[in-house]
Amino acid sequence: MDLVLLIQALLIGIFCYLGSISSPWLMGVTGGYYVLGRPLVAGLIIGLILGDVHTGVILGVAVQAAFIATITTGGTQNSEITYAAYGGIALGILSNADTGVAVTLSVGIGTLGLILHNLLMILNSVWNKRTEKAASEGNEKRIIYNNAVYPQIVNFIFRVVPVTLAVYFGQGFITKVLDIIPKDVTQIMTVLGGLLPALGIALLMNLLIKESTQFIFFLTGFVIIVFFTDSMIALTVFGILIAYLTFISLGKSQIETDDDGVI
Repeated sequence: MDLVLLIQALLIGIFCYLGSISSPWLMGVTGGYYVLGRPLVAGLIIGLILGDVHTGVILGVAVQAAFIATITTGGTQNSEITYAAYGGIALGILSNADTGVAVTLSVGIGTLGLILHNLLMILNSVWNKRTEKAASEGNEKRIIYNNAVYPQIVNFIFRVVPVTLAVYFGQGFITKVLDIIPKDVTQIMTVLGGLLPALGIALLMNLLIKESTQFIFFLTGFVIIVFFTDSMIALTVFGILIAYLTFISLGKSQIETDDDGVI
């Protein structure tokens, strides 16, 4: 038994739990799901745990791009992002997989994680009924336990145990599978995995761009980053300036319209 790897896998599983949407410990979803649960942050954390921050951040960026447009609408989702981030990135680092392969692994693990998440939600309905019964009886202690303690124990088990086992036992399995798979198939996985971040960005653009003229802002940023500078900080500052000037321009136009109109 590799004790070091087991401890590392356990830590990754714990962070997967802390970053879940059901974890309340880090200001609820504010510090948990929307910070630790993001693949970009998960890549940094996993890199620190496994001793390869550079690869962790690179894989985190790729997985983040693939899931960048993922939203939870009405409580439904098409993938479980925390399982995908902590499971896929960790296995990608340990198996020395290409970025595209790691993204593909993350998507697959996220789909399996969604099954566990839905099962967890079904099991939590038991605690709801027990809490209602305790409330009708006026038992405050049972209300607290059934509403806060027991669901978190189940959530901890459903997050930590699968991810820990997947990271600990999956390293050798994934490495052997990648060695067995023909190079052409691996290349196909790499290409398809590389398309997923582009798909994620396209979905985000579909959500944000409401008029065709707004596409010029995306095209401008693309041209700048490709032909003029590779500094994301410089591009961000330039983007803020453009956004501010656009806001001022639209604001003045709106004021002039209001002055000429009813207001």
